[in-house]
Amino acid sequence: AVGQAVKNARLFCQKMGIDAPVYRGCSRPLALAPSAPATLHGIDGLGDAFDNPHSEEAPSAVQFIIDSVRAQPHAITIVAIGPLTNIASAINQAPDIIPLVKELVIMGGAFGTDGHSGNVSPFAEFNIWKDPHAADQVLASALPVVVVPLDVTHKVLITGEEVRQLNQPVLSAICRPYLAYSLQKEGFEGMALHDTLTLSWLALPQAFTVTEAPVRVVTEGISRGQTVRRLSALASREDPFAGLRPQRLCLGVDAEAVREHFFAALQM
Repeated sequence: AVGQAVKNARLFCQKMGIDAPVYRGCSRPLALAPSAPATLHGIDGLGDAFDNPHSEEAPSAVQFIIDSVRAQPHAITIVAIGPLTNIASAINQAPDIIPLVKELVIMGGAFGTDGHSGNVSPFAEFNIWKDPHAADQVLASALPVVVVPLDVTHKVLITGEEVRQLNQPVLSAICRPYLAYSLQKEGFEGMALHDTLTLSWLALPQAFTVTEAPVRVVTEGISRGQTVRRLSALASREDPFAGLRPQRLCLGVDAEAVREHFFAALQM
């Protein structure tokens, strides 16, 4: 799966005219056995729409993170829109980078506001569920984290017709399986802007309502992958949040402001 992701990143850069290096992430979770990749976006992850001649080989993403943060202390913002294995591996290998990261923005988790408690189980969001040990380690670390969970990503939607009106053949082809799945599963031909919304934090932080609280992740059992925040300073016998820094949690969003910015950016 990680090799396919490398190929896809290179293909997408080629199709969209993006000149950017591609690095290869970790191939398995920190502690769990690897699980089969999801096919929501087609077998190849890009809607099975293109021939892909690109190589799976690439330098280490973990080493790139370490080297970049050390080279530019307090200047690097990392945006993580998948499982947090690479981030956890980087801080495990080089704990000295933790105070040097300006900000880590992640798409992941669900805190139950407005009923958004999970999308891969009743309790868990996919990215956190995929490697809960990595997520717990990252969120419980001293890294300054901004969490963009399902609570807000499910509020920013675009329809299939809006995708087609973008007149972006590559994006339309990639989105086609997801739109078909949404129509079959939920009766709505559309999609939530999960990863895009996470990037919106960098350009439109004022569009988000933020609360602060320490966060932990359940790593085993039926609620594996559940993100849990401290709701009260009181603890009866033990406090799993003791000593942890509060992280910023985006629990509200001005959906229309983000949508307007998204469409304007694609028309530039």
